[in-house]
Amino acid sequence: MFKHSQLESVKAWLVHPAHAAMPLHTRIQRAIRQLIVDGALGPGKQLPASRALAGSLEVSRDTIETAYAQLHAEGFIDRRVGSGSFVAEMKEFTSGRRLMQRDTLRDQTPNLSKRGDAMFRSGGVREMLTPRPFAHGVPDTRSFPLLLWERLERQVLKEAGSQALLHGDPQGAEPLRRAIADYVNLERGAHATADRVVVLTSSQQAMTLCAHVLFDPGDRIFIEDPVYYGARKAFDAAGLDCVPVPVDHQGIMAERITADPHKAKAVFLTPSHQFPTGATLELDRRLALIEWAARHQAWIIEDDYDSEFHYAGRPTACVQGLDPHDRTIYIGTFTKALFPGLRIGYVVLPPHLVKPVTIARTLLDGHTASIAQLTLARFMEAGHFGAHVRTMRGIYAKRLEVLTALVREHLADFVEPQTPVGGLQMPCMLTGGLSESTAIAAAQRVGIELLGLSALYAGDDGRAGFLMGFAAYTPHEIERAVKKLAHALHAVRTA
Repeated sequence: MFKHSQLESVKAWLVHPAHAAMPLHTRIQRAIRQLIVDGALGPGKQLPASRALAGSLEVSRDTIETAYAQLHAEGFIDRRVGSGSFVAEMKEFTSGRRLMQRDTLRDQTPNLSKRGDAMFRSGGVREMLTPRPFAHGVPDTRSFPLLLWERLERQVLKEAGSQALLHGDPQGAEPLRRAIADYVNLERGAHATADRVVVLTSSQQAMTLCAHVLFDPGDRIFIEDPVYYGARKAFDAAGLDCVPVPVDHQGIMAERITADPHKAKAVFLTPSHQFPTGATLELDRRLALIEWAARHQAWIIEDDYDSEFHYAGRPTACVQGLDPHDRTIYIGTFTKALFPGLRIGYVVLPPHLVKPVTIARTLLDGHTASIAQLTLARFMEAGHFGAHVRTMRGIYAKRLEVLTALVREHLADFVEPQTPVGGLQMPCMLTGGLSESTAIAAAQRVGIELLGLSALYAGDDGRAGFLMGFAAYTPHEIERAVKKLAHALHAVRTA
């Protein structure tokens, strides 16, 4: 018979809420198995007779017999006719030491590869599941035409049937690739065809693929300073030597790159709307970088992450469309223009890179979900994408105007807003004596989310400030959050 503590452990399994979905015999089987794994029931230990255990647990004998049968099938117990059930002798498993070993292993540093360790130490790229003001880079999903999307998805399922449930083309569904090529050619001035587009799950995946397919550990790559944290983490994790290049009001200082005597394999840019400063890369600098890449057989990795939302005139054409040498890799995403849960991004590649990148992505996730791709293709082909972007551009422009006015009214003692010409967030530079960490901590205590700017710089001399996302929040929500932030910052200053 079980000891009292062992019997109570089994009973605890039966009533634990986390196990409620399991059949009763499975709960009993798992509870006894755990006692064996933890060493509470050692090899050769006899288990209670099924009738006796059934009485103790107030269940049927058949339930216990089913649990014992599963334990026997898994090799945890031996059943001997006329003698009973006993914990099995397992040569590769010393049960009495398991508890100690498990606790020891839990405290050990993972034995990772250099690349795995770099990924782990970077902290990854995390997004807020439920964004709150002023989380950056988040679109307004409440204004998305969900009923229209549902109708288009039903049309896709009706026409494609079970074919949409099968594996998809790893390069991406042809209708979507064609729609993307048409869009970037028309709206971004790109040179794209459907056969040069690879549909991915995100721009982050695109950057990771570039880092692993095009470069070897130790290769040099120029990056903007400050730079988008996801890009730096992707390149660092691949073992690249990231060389920061300062950004001014005209974008990355291209002359630092063209004059650098050391060989580099690539430059990473956000030229249409630099992250996080909001600067637009000047035409002369674009042309200089295009010629530099051609001369050195280097790559330009262009991340065009939110160019749909430009509030002062038309956005400048993308670098890829200006490049006659096919040295530019153009990355785009629908996360900002539509909704993050869509998980569709893309890359427009030089022709000879399409096959290597497509094969490489099959090692990551095979393909992007087919139903979502086909629905998005229909959404774009029917003109709904362009209409939605135009609607949201007007809404976001108004919200940016509201945020700018409120910051100047309520936060003038602390920050100077840098009103951007586009995008989903506004940089604010600290001017009132509070440190960046103090301001961000004060904001977090009252439920306000801010992204610090100084950490986006390569060195310790980055400008102190933070980003304030505005796209996902109504004017009323923005006003309430700004006032709450102002109260928190004044409280810290006077404390």
